[in-house]
Amino acid sequence: MLGIRKQDPLKDVAAARCPLLVTMGDVNGLGPELACRVLGADGGRGALRYGVASPVVLLGSGKALDTFMTLCGINGRFWTAAADRQQLAALLEKARPGQVLLYEPPGMETVTVTPGKATADGGRAAGLALQEACSMLNDGAATGVVTLPLHKAMLQQAGFDFPGHTEFLARHAGLRDEDVCMHLCGDVLRVSLVTTHPALCDVPRLVTRQRVARCIALTVEFVRALGAGHKPVAVCGLNPHAGESGKIGAEDESIIAPAVREAKRMGLNAEGPYPADTVFYRAAQGEFAAVLAMYHDQGLAPLKLLHFSDAVNVTLGLPFVRTSVDHGTGFDIAGRNTADTGSFESALRLAADMCARRCVNVSGN
Repeated sequence: MLGIRKQDPLKDVAAARCPLLVTMGDVNGLGPELACRVLGADGGRGALRYGVASPVVLLGSGKALDTFMTLCGINGRFWTAAADRQQLAALLEKARPGQVLLYEPPGMETVTVTPGKATADGGRAAGLALQEACSMLNDGAATGVVTLPLHKAMLQQAGFDFPGHTEFLARHAGLRDEDVCMHLCGDVLRVSLVTTHPALCDVPRLVTRQRVARCIALTVEFVRALGAGHKPVAVCGLNPHAGESGKIGAEDESIIAPAVREAKRMGLNAEGPYPADTVFYRAAQGEFAAVLAMYHDQGLAPLKLLHFSDAVNVTLGLPFVRTSVDHGTGFDIAGRNTADTGSFESALRLAADMCARRCVNVSGN
């Protein structure tokens, strides 16, 4: 966990203004383009469209923004750059709601921008921005972050040894991977995952009673906050037919069912385990507030069928708000001005709402 810096000039500003961070992700992918097209709208106040009532601190490369503005035919810089944290704090004190401030973390100035190419420099830029976001969040300099896409292999090639955003954020917050829960949110389906990015052969040993119980609790808490807590969270089985009473694998009876019973004893509105081949249909019909899946493709295949362009990735269990787009770097279309902006827009909207709730709670109002 990163140490808390004493007398951080941003901390007092953050408490009053709750600035929202946006990490640009891989500078060669869709991140800079989406930042330009969404945040740069309305003369640089595009975030206001999505309920962001605070300034936005964009962490990444100014060189990348300039490059993608040219590629997309966008004129006029929409951001104000800060040379260091001291200057950023000064700018935040006078910033308007929705105003975009750019901060390039140390080392970002040497990053080479090559649109559409998977490079270690792209991964390094993503890692530097994310590392700075973690530092600012841990310091209390911001309340939440929206992350734009990175390329996991390039992140690791650049020396950041993390499977992805979720694990990076958890470990920098002093948490274990199993302490947090990956959740994907759409208007029709909401899906949480017990495991995130392991190989499929490793999933059964990672599905433990403790992990399932933790993810149930986090998911129930989240849907309550959304006003959907009157409906249960449905828990998937691991095996076909949810194990069919132990005939198709033992995990559903020995691990998942006891976790559901434990959740119910704690007063949590959860049911299952249910067969994964029918539970998503039932959820889409409105029977459940959310579904807890055991592994990545079990949960995200049905979700992306319905929400390919507008789902939002939320990390539950962190001490700060984190939302993200639910798509990758899109190297093949980066800089063509054709990418769908819906997921980023939804991520901004949800982060703004969640941060506003946290700021109200902190202030005691």
